[in-house]
Amino acid sequence: MTASPPKSNSRRGEIADYLIEVGQARIDDLAERFGVSRMTIHRHVDELARQGLLRKLHGHVTLQPTGLYESAYRYRATVREAEKKALARAAVALIEPGQAVMLDDSSTASALAPLLEEVGPLTVITNSMVVVNIVAGFDEVELICVGGRFHPTYQAFIGPIAERIISSLRANILFCSASAVEGTTCFVQDAQVTQVKQAMMAAATRRVLLLDDGKLGKTALNVLADLKAFHDVLMTDGLKADERRRLEAAGVPMTLVKTKARET
Repeated sequence: MTASPPKSNSRRGEIADYLIEVGQARIDDLAERFGVSRMTIHRHVDELARQGLLRKLHGHVTLQPTGLYESAYRYRATVREAEKKALARAAVALIEPGQAVMLDDSSTASALAPLLEEVGPLTVITNSMVVVNIVAGFDEVELICVGGRFHPTYQAFIGPIAERIISSLRANILFCSASAVEGTTCFVQDAQVTQVKQAMMAAATRRVLLLDDGKLGKTALNVLADLKAFHDVLMTDGLKADERRRLEAAGVPMTLVKTKARET
C-alpha cells in the first residue's frame, strides 16, 4: 500500500480551514482543538506564516486578508497530494498524441504536467509558470505560454492580456480545477483568476474538471461554472454515497478516481 500524504500537510490544511471559519485563534486554543502540543502547533503556524498565509502575533494567529490561503500556489501544492496525482493519472489517459492541451494555473492541473512527456507530440497552452517550467524541456511538446500580468501568489499570468491571448487560440482539451463546489456550482476565490479560467473554457473543444472531493460543500467568492458545463468531471472517490447519488441525479458527467492512498 502506498503511503498517505504526510500528516503535517493535512494538519496545516485543517488549521487554515479552521482560521477561515473563525478569523483568529490563540495558540493554546489551537493546540487544544487539534490535540497536539504547543510546540507542534507553533511549528505548523510558523510554516503557514512563512508561506504568507497566516500572521502570528502575541500568542494569536490570524488569517491573511483577501483569501490568500485558498489562492497561494505554495500552499495549494502541499495538500492532498495523493488526490492530485490520482487525478493526473486519470487525466493523462484522456489525451491523444497531436492534440493541443490547455492547463490552467491550478496545482491539480500542474500535477498533470510531468506526465505529458509520455504522450507527445503535443501542444501545451498554459498561463501557469509552474507548468511552463516543467514542460519547457520536453522534446515533443510545443509550449505556448499565455502572457499577461504575472501574479507571484498564483505563479500564473492573469488579467485582460491573458484573456485576449486565450480567446485567440483553440485547444482540443482543457484541464482545470476550482476552489470549491456547492450544489453543482463551482467557485474560485479570485475574480481575475475566474475570468481566465472562463476564457479557457470558451477556447476548448472538450472541458475536463479535475476535482478533489474535499472541495465539495464549500464555497468561494466567484462563480466559475456549473458542473454540467464540463464534458468530464474527474473526482476523487472520497465523497459520501448520498453525495454521489445527488450529483449523478443532477446529471453531472462524473467519473470517480481512486486514489493511491485508498488502494490496498
